[in-house]
Amino acid sequence: MQKELLIQYWRENYNFKEKEIEAFKVVKRENFVLKELEYAAYEDTPLPILREKTISQPTTVMIMTSALELKEGDKVFEVGTGSGYQTALLAELVGKNGKVISTEVIPELIEFSRKNLKRSEINNIEIHEMDGSKGIEKEAPYDKIIITAACKDFPHSLIEQLRPHGVIVAPVGNEENQMMVKAVKKENNDLEYEFLGPFLFSPLYGDYGFEI
Repeated sequence: MQKELLIQYWRENYNFKEKEIEAFKVVKRENFVLKELEYAAYEDTPLPILREKTISQPTTVMIMTSALELKEGDKVFEVGTGSGYQTALLAELVGKNGKVISTEVIPELIEFSRKNLKRSEINNIEIHEMDGSKGIEKEAPYDKIIITAACKDFPHSLIEQLRPHGVIVAPVGNEENQMMVKAVKKENNDLEYEFLGPFLFSPLYGDYGFEI
């Protein structure tokens, strides 16, 4: 019931594409939360996972997913696998001909997300234990890049690894306040920005984050 109410709320208040809502229907969010919180999987609120991190609220996940303008066959780079839920939605939308390369620095979350993705039978994903703000150059260029933790700015290395006309989405700001920013890379490597509203995310680890 909560799932249906969320979908109704989105249809009335957001312009999410039908394929994005279909992906939300297919990917079981209850597979990506702690067992004791499965009852709350479809409440529109962030939930704690491991190491004081959270799985973002469904509306936030959908806003970021929609902003990427994903297409069948896209190659996506994700910074911050977390529980693997956002990763799973991306993988569902890019399809079997697409690929999601995700990075995470917290070993417990690597294990947790891999288990969750396996249970969900999602296979077009690679997870790497590393500082994702540096990207993975050998896999570049990427069609889309998503950062699921608060960062001070878009990392230069990620912009370099984004193809022309590619999209990057991230919460940018300081530790207390961030703006969700979408940027499209132009042919001359400049970025065209769109601001999607204020959000609050856990901090990114590494040079572009707040936790080293």
